[in-house]
Amino acid sequence: MSTFRVRRRIEIDAGHRIMTHGSKCRNLHGHRYVIEVECEASHLHPSGEQTDMVVDFGFLKDEMMRLIDAPCDHGFIASSADGELLALFAPQGAVGWAESILAEVKEKGAALTTSTRMGTKLYVVPFQPTAECLAKHWFEVLVAPVRKRSDATARLVAVRVWETPNCMAEYAPA
Repeated sequence: MSTFRVRRRIEIDAGHRIMTHGSKCRNLHGHRYVIEVECEASHLHPSGEQTDMVVDFGFLKDEMMRLIDAPCDHGFIASSADGELLALFAPQGAVGWAESILAEVKEKGAALTTSTRMGTKLYVVPFQPTAECLAKHWFEVLVAPVRKRSDATARLVAVRVWETPNCMAEYAPA
């Protein structure tokens, strides 16, 4: 059986820290992340605006920009377990700020806020923001929109996240 595959990439700039890391990655730092999604289909769209395509590249870009770029670019990605870091972002005198963020993470799988001490964009996730975990997270937020935008022709098969030009993690469920 033949398979068609397409890939789309975006780049974002974001900070993070890996709180339990035994070396320098426990410090606040940032990356020029490259995120690539890969979709496949056994057949191409027979008609409509996606005729002879797995999924329109513009559709992939739209979804990646909405679900990855908008909440994360030029922001900070933090683990919900990193209380010390969240305290740095908490507005002075705010009561219940962290608790409301943690409740949203528990309910929705992530929380985005700019109600921080410096008005900084903060994206809080229920895991350490490693490239591996971000790849899995972004796969999970993209899988349904890709299916919908492709009229169920395309299947999201992998998300790859580069933290540097030499270091990449991939999530591709079995």
